[in-house]
Amino acid sequence: MQYFNLHTHQFTNQSDVLELVNQYPQEFDGAIPFYSIGIHPLYINENRLENDFQVVDEKLALPECLALGECGLDKRGETPFEVQQSVFEKQLALAEKHQKPVVIHCVTAFQELIETKKRLKISVPMLVHGFSKKEELAKQLIDAGFYVSFGKNLLRNPELESVFKSIPNDRFLLETDMIEEGIQDVYALAAKYKGMELSELREIVNGNYKTVFESKTNL
Repeated sequence: MQYFNLHTHQFTNQSDVLELVNQYPQEFDGAIPFYSIGIHPLYINENRLENDFQVVDEKLALPECLALGECGLDKRGETPFEVQQSVFEKQLALAEKHQKPVVIHCVTAFQELIETKKRLKISVPMLVHGFSKKEELAKQLIDAGFYVSFGKNLLRNPELESVFKSIPNDRFLLETDMIEEGIQDVYALAAKYKGMELSELREIVNGNYKTVFESKTNL
């Protein structure tokens, strides 16, 4: 594996990229080789929650499902926060049951996220995707045991350079989410910011991948 894309909504089928494609239970595509699946806080439909939980539970049991997510908390969403919290906690229980990492969507609810992880004593790795905040918050997340993933905002916002540099090398991953640029572009900028060769960055990300996913996938 030359590149690992932690979170993308587009399967590009590149031979040198392992893509963790985000899937939703109501529109699952079995043709995608590796994926995460979860109930997004912005797309909670209480009328089908029972079925959605069942699908997530079933898919998490499969080896091609590498993670739960994206799921989490979003205070800008229309779904009541207490409903989001309940759905999130039920999904975390499934992640613990199947011992799969969790890809987190979090908007203006980071303290609640940290509190939830601590209160529920979550043992599986939790990865905050699409990080775009300040160094202080990044440190809080790292100290609480989270991994932090960078992508779109790293490319778009030069102010994130100092934040990314502050992340320990064993606690970050990279992604594209929904941007047009490839994961190769994200790696190139990340290597530049870290002041290292691309080959060294690849080794670091591959090591983090192995630590988080303990995958039997051929690298």
